[in-house]
Amino acid sequence: MKNKLTYIIDDDKMSVKLMSILISKNKFCEEVHSFYNGQFALDKLKQNCIENKNLPDAILLDLNMPVMDGWQFLDEFVLLPIKKEISIFIITSSIDPFDIEMAKKYSVVKDYIMKPITAEKLNALCILIGEIN
Repeated sequence: MKNKLTYIIDDDKMSVKLMSILISKNKFCEEVHSFYNGQFALDKLKQNCIENKNLPDAILLDLNMPVMDGWQFLDEFVLLPIKKEISIFIITSSIDPFDIEMAKKYSVVKDYIMKPITAEKLNALCILIGEIN
């Protein structure tokens, strides 16, 4: 398992709970940190970036959230001086072709996955993370 820490950024507490259970059951990573909007996650990343510790290997990012949505998070994330490769996967219920095309414009986004997350989708992410790292 190359993925030690995963961030889940999603305002839907039920989705976070289900993803956390699935992640644990499938041994996707050792530890999960959940954030209910992009700003909380960005603040934590900024803090950890300065200390250069506890940075995630993967981020599962929802698009539609209050305070800071997924697009705003991505715009801020790419400006952070993070040297570690962090795989960002958009996990969303949006089937809007505009969102799918927009995601391709961010080199940090490794895949666009439709909710609900399944064991098969999680296994595919493990393979992608393994290929990246």
